[in-house]
Amino acid sequence: MFTFAYPALFRRDEDGRLLVGFPDFPRAHTDGADANEAMAEAIDCLGSSIAFAMTDKANVPKPSRLKRGQKLVPVPLWIAGKLALYWAIREFGISQSELARRLNVRETIVRRMLDPNHDTRQEKIQAALEVLGKRVVMAYDAA
Repeated sequence: MFTFAYPALFRRDEDGRLLVGFPDFPRAHTDGADANEAMAEAIDCLGSSIAFAMTDKANVPKPSRLKRGQKLVPVPLWIAGKLALYWAIREFGISQSELARRLNVRETIVRRMLDPNHDTRQEKIQAALEVLGKRVVMAYDAA
């Protein structure tokens, strides 16, 4: 099963703050006063990094393998479905207009589905993924 989470390196700076960096997004960095704040900031930073890449129509890498000393940072729920759809469209090499045709909707609907700044009902994203033969199942780790 694929996990929507990216590895991150958490380390303390000379002032005791936790610095966070992402190997898959070398320009994404954040920090926090403690572990909880650093993780919350890391989730926000990761979501923003993915959103910027999608907006620029750039490659959003699949998560690399977790290495010793790294922690997994989950992709925020507000962007996870959109990211899955973004990857599926790129994997199949279809245009937004082709997906709109398959869904029998206007192209603007598909553009909004992929727009990180637009709220989209998850049922719409799920329907678009199913047309492409994909499915996202959200599971929550109780830990």
